[in-house]
Amino acid sequence: MTNPINAVSKTRTRLLAAVASVAIAGAIGFGAVTTGTVPVRAEAVRVDSAQMPGFADVVEKVSPAVVSVRVQEKIQPASDTGADLDQFQSPPGFDNLPDNHPLKKFFREFRGDGNQMPGRRGGRDGGPRPVAQGSGFFISEDGYLVTNNHVVDGGQTFTVVTDDGKEFDAKLVGTDAKTDLAVLKVQGDNKFTYVNFADDSKIRVGDWVVAVGNPFGLGGTVTAGIVSARGRDIGAGPYDDFIQIDAAVNHGNSGGPAFNLNGEVVGINTAIFSPSGGNVGIAFAIPASTAQDVVKDLMTSGTVDRGWLGVQIQPVDKDIADSLGLTGTKGALVSEAQDDSPGKKAGIKAGDVIVAVDGKTVDGPRELARIIGNTAPGKEVEITLWRNDKSENVKLTLGELPATDKQASADDQSAPADSGSLKQFGLTVTRSEDGKGIVVTDVDPDGAAAERGIQAGDVIVSVNSQEVSGAADFEKAIAEASKAGRKAVLVQVARDDSSRFVALPVAKG
Repeated sequence: MTNPINAVSKTRTRLLAAVASVAIAGAIGFGAVTTGTVPVRAEAVRVDSAQMPGFADVVEKVSPAVVSVRVQEKIQPASDTGADLDQFQSPPGFDNLPDNHPLKKFFREFRGDGNQMPGRRGGRDGGPRPVAQGSGFFISEDGYLVTNNHVVDGGQTFTVVTDDGKEFDAKLVGTDAKTDLAVLKVQGDNKFTYVNFADDSKIRVGDWVVAVGNPFGLGGTVTAGIVSARGRDIGAGPYDDFIQIDAAVNHGNSGGPAFNLNGEVVGINTAIFSPSGGNVGIAFAIPASTAQDVVKDLMTSGTVDRGWLGVQIQPVDKDIADSLGLTGTKGALVSEAQDDSPGKKAGIKAGDVIVAVDGKTVDGPRELARIIGNTAPGKEVEITLWRNDKSENVKLTLGELPATDKQASADDQSAPADSGSLKQFGLTVTRSEDGKGIVVTDVDPDGAAAERGIQAGDVIVSVNSQEVSGAADFEKAIAEASKAGRKAVLVQVARDDSSRFVALPVAKG
């Protein structure tokens, strides 16, 4: 017989266990397990914070102004080249191949007696064929647009494709190879969305930029990044002053704009640095200020007229500045004044340092080239020089930059027996045959001259702006520099029809 007390005790124990189970389940988030009820789940994670601003508003406004540029050239008909495709004979055993054999199909298409290859357009009628494609953008409502010179170079017909897929024929208005810029004009009466150039002097490293273009022919593509650096010289030309950005830029983006967040063009994408050929986050854009001046000239006359001073220049480093008694390293050192140039006619000579033009400070050779290039030919300018330990002003009228830069010439001369040693710099020299300068015959690889790139065969023309004809002249100039408290002497070195200056320290033996 069951004991009533034991039964009640067991029932009470089960009830307490059930209550405890429900309490534990609720505490760990699994909800109650009571029959007939819906389990209660914990909420998913959600973080409420300030959202980063996007670029959609900018892109929506500027995209209609950005276009793809397709460039074609006309190919010469085969008959015009004296070649007749019908003269090509089939190789031995060709007729024994099956009709569907790839080699047989190739020769039929090549000779023109079969169907043409897919996408092949009139290979024998001299029709246009595509040679390049890039990007561009409208700068006026009536259809003027900007792109790169290397995009349109060699082209004869140009097609502009807008963001909505419409195609328009365009004509080439003008190009400027030195800045890699070109202007096209869409033919016909149309109105287009266009954009303005920004004041790039206000652009700072770290500012956002949005690049829009036509990479790999895909059509309108948007990437974003920041301004990584300013004033980049990549060796593309004499007016290099690129803005470096890290927005993704690839082949086909050339000529496309880089916008600020106000929808203004801060630069024109023109080059990338890439070991692999693809984007690695290093792209270069032509600054808006440079583009604006060039584009204005191209729209007006189709060409760019630049001022010409006619001097070869190089940077001023600390050693050169010390040798000249110049405070700081700003300015452009004249290594040679070209014959019949405005500079030479005004008395500018090798060894002068150009420190200002019309009161504008010249930071270096690149700035001087840009200042002179942006000045109209025929304009009178005042050049401030550093010469003989003092500042001098020279007025002259700029010429027009020749189509090709003039080169100074010098004949190679054999050296006579009269020689000397300049052990202080690790040099062995001899008098030149014509008596103008001294020829370097040997260079100590551990000497100061070798460290600065002087080689056997170089001709030392002058030391501290004094012409030398022997080792004694060189040593005299060194003594005068030491007496004046100079730490270095400025040596003019001629090589391969050009010259440059090197500062050699007088304190080192």
